[in-house]
Amino acid sequence: MCLAVPGKIISIDDSNTELKMAKINFGGIIKDACIQWIEDVSIGDYVIVHAGFALNKVDTTEAEETIRMLNEMSRLLEDEDAKGN
Repeated sequence: MCLAVPGKIISIDDSNTELKMAKINFGGIIKDACIQWIEDVSIGDYVIVHAGFALNKVDTTEAEETIRMLNEMSRLLEDEDAKGN
């Protein structure tokens, strides 16, 4: 099973025209990903990444809501663990 989490592009390296790369911020974890095949992306955009390749661009509002829900789920799980359930 794979969970697609949106990440925010924080920098783009297009020095290699055959392999455009970006640094992607996933909630404070920075990963490199290829953005070569995604059209019209720029710093500040959200993308879905799998195995080091950006699969598609995601609407900012949708991405931020997804991140908010994931954070809330994480908080709820931590609360349950703290209660011993």
